[in-house]
Amino acid sequence: MEYTSEFFGTLVLIILGTGTSCQVFLGSSSEVTALPRGDWSSIGLGWAMAVALGVWASGGHINPAVTIALATWRDFPWRKVPGYIAAQLFGGFVGAAIIYGTYSHAINIVEGGVGIRTLKTAGLFSTFPVPYLSTANAFFSEFLATAMLLFGIMMFTDSKSKTCLPSPAFPVGLFFLVFAISAGLGMQTGFATNPARDLGPRILTAMVGYGDKVFTTRDHYWIWCPIIATICGAQVGTLAYDLFLFKGDEGVIQML
Repeated sequence: MEYTSEFFGTLVLIILGTGTSCQVFLGSSSEVTALPRGDWSSIGLGWAMAVALGVWASGGHINPAVTIALATWRDFPWRKVPGYIAAQLFGGFVGAAIIYGTYSHAINIVEGGVGIRTLKTAGLFSTFPVPYLSTANAFFSEFLATAMLLFGIMMFTDSKSKTCLPSPAFPVGLFFLVFAISAGLGMQTGFATNPARDLGPRILTAMVGYGDKVFTTRDHYWIWCPIIATICGAQVGTLAYDLFLFKGDEGVIQML
């Protein structure tokens, strides 16, 4: 049941979040729609609502970086981690497949023909850095964004702190947290902050015509920033909260 919840929570996340990215970008073409269908604020709001609703629907993590951080610093069982991550990745893949099918005709128009697939639209499904950004800077951007995400999650779930939110209100806190991250840290790398949100859709794009360039571009950017940087950022964000603010008693730091 937990794995099913992770699958559907991540599915909701990708359908709504990637759907927002597709509508805003593809809708900016006059050949697709008569009027623009959004801007960067729309993307930030769309992804923030997608995260909140994905967690609301599933009650789960919907993010491997969160799962690994909770297994490292809290009492989440390590034996469940592989199953959680597999369910999250599969949810991301299926959600991306649904959105790709929904917007494939618009993608054809923007790409300039049926079956033409380039990085121009691959970025609707997974994240790529802006051209001027070095890999080191991109790594730090994703690291920082995910550290802030986990710092906020720890703050909202610290049962003995005044910042703790009741379970029904937790997704609302996530909404504001993710929107703030998108507004302040999202421009340069697309704020992946979630390996499943990036890798599941990236695998889908490789299978539907974008090819291996979605993996090889920028010296295999996909592994360093959307995956390694987010996992490391989640670890540091959780550790920072535990060292200086955590009031609960289930953390690793408190047991030392």
